[in-house]
Amino acid sequence: MSSLEDIVEVLLLQNYNTRLVVISTSLLGVASGLVGAFLLLRKRSLMGDALSHATLPGVAIAFAVMVAWGGTGKALPGLLLGATLSGIAGILTMLVIRNTTRLRDDVAMGFVLSVFFGVGIASLQMVQNLPGASAAGLESFIYGKTASMVKSDFLIIASVAAISSLVSIVLVKEFLLLCFDDAYAAAQGWPTLFLDIALLGLVTAVTVIGLQSVGLILVIAFLITPPTAARFWTHRLQPMLVLSAVIGGVSGWLGASISALTPQLPAGAVIVLVAASLFLISMLFAPTRGLFPRFLRQGHLRRKVDRQHFLRAAYELLEEQAGEKEVRNVSFPEATLRDRRTWTPHRFKRILKIARQEDHLEETPAGRLRLSEPGFGEAARVTRNHRLWETYLIEYADIAPSHVDRDADMVEHILGAELVRELERRLDETKISVPVPPSPHPIAGKPEATP
Repeated sequence: MSSLEDIVEVLLLQNYNTRLVVISTSLLGVASGLVGAFLLLRKRSLMGDALSHATLPGVAIAFAVMVAWGGTGKALPGLLLGATLSGIAGILTMLVIRNTTRLRDDVAMGFVLSVFFGVGIASLQMVQNLPGASAAGLESFIYGKTASMVKSDFLIIASVAAISSLVSIVLVKEFLLLCFDDAYAAAQGWPTLFLDIALLGLVTAVTVIGLQSVGLILVIAFLITPPTAARFWTHRLQPMLVLSAVIGGVSGWLGASISALTPQLPAGAVIVLVAASLFLISMLFAPTRGLFPRFLRQGHLRRKVDRQHFLRAAYELLEEQAGEKEVRNVSFPEATLRDRRTWTPHRFKRILKIARQEDHLEETPAGRLRLSEPGFGEAARVTRNHRLWETYLIEYADIAPSHVDRDADMVEHILGAELVRELERRLDETKISVPVPPSPHPIAGKPEATP
């Protein structure tokens, strides 16, 4: 159990090694969030997974080359250079498969992932037996090992992350155009192939520098999880990019901090778990696309639909009772109203309860119902909007009067004030000027109204 002093020391970054790890993983998270957002929009999220596995042969080959040149083979710049070259080879392989065959992207990614990772595992096993060399620790690139990070490692990670983030920001408009319609971009003269290669180059850079922090197996989560979580919070692209970068940075900072407080937990795994927790929170509670807010909105819409159906059914019943006379707000049998809709008894009771809570019903003897004055006015408004939409569908959408009621039911609940005014204008052209126009289709045996 970490003491308060340890927690304060980690939060304030007082320890030198902790400072290096936390800042570098935070910068990596920001870069991963930005680049991963473009991958998500490009529908190539698994590209990072294939690319990360493709870097493993480069690590083993770079180690062997540096040992052959008389070094220890553990220099991080050399290992990252080998990983970069191997990753580029994986990208080129995917591009060749995609552009020269009819195979889909997922087939190319699956091929590169499995073949290159298999070659990497075999290569790591082979370099273990090199004379005079110790390959111990190379497997840390598979799972990540932030504890061994030094200042030179930090400078490399910070520099590459900053450059990747800057390029992503500078080319944001071009990348967005590429992600949403590359054919249109090509038709407008944009160098789509160059932009595609540039995006894959950024993915390669972020993936390679992420090997030291989270490892090649978990770095894909750093590329996918932040933009996916950000997608729940907004429909707009620029805010999504910002949120993705923030979520990535926060994931790196919190994950590295928690790992520093609990040394038995590897930083890479904790970072991914923190990112997954932020994703779960976004999926459940984000106001734009979260499950709970969406559930509440759907419940509110169902309540609104039930209320409008109830009021319209009540108004139409009052119309039938009034006949050719003016519609007046009088009481009517509860059973007659219930039979006009396919409401179950339980649902009908719930609708009545809501109507009373919203002051749409007056107190009446058992078995009878009467709209309140606000309820009667709202019922007339709801019925009028419904018939405005029916009239429009019959005259301009060529829908039969006997079928228009169901179609109007599906749309009338989302009619805005501007659309209602437009429908009123169209209705005025038909010379109907009564407050509530007659129904344009037969109802309950009544003859069809003629405008």
